Amino acid sequence: MNERLSAAQYQAAIAKPNKYKAQRTLLDGICFDSKAEAAYYASLKLRQKAGEVEDVEMQRSYALTINGVLVCTYRADFVFWDVAMKRRRVIDVKGMVTPVFRIKQKLMKACHGLEVEVVK
Repeated sequence: MNERLSAAQYQAAIAKPNKYKAQRTLLDGICFDSKAEAAYYASLKLRQKAGEVEDVEMQRSYALTINGVLVCTYRADFVFWDVAMKRRRVIDVKGMVTPVFRIKQKLMKACHGLEVEVVK
């Protein structure tokens, strides 16, 4: 849910508690679902300025289709090109890995050949 919010919209968004106790955090005018996600974004910005990563995308959606049937979609927290590793990385910041996420993680590998890395 990374979108730019006004102060009033941010206050309304954080009023609703998260079932996993994650606290919504505003950084650079972007509302992140957790403090950990905001911290990863901040470190990613520094790495981008240093030239370590390129083509950073937030909240990129992937269609998970099998035999022409859309099973579900997966929305990655961060997708970027890691210059040192010379590969595209898909990152999901999680405090708790759920069974639904594990299935989507396997579907991403099967459908797109991409490993979803979990950062805690």
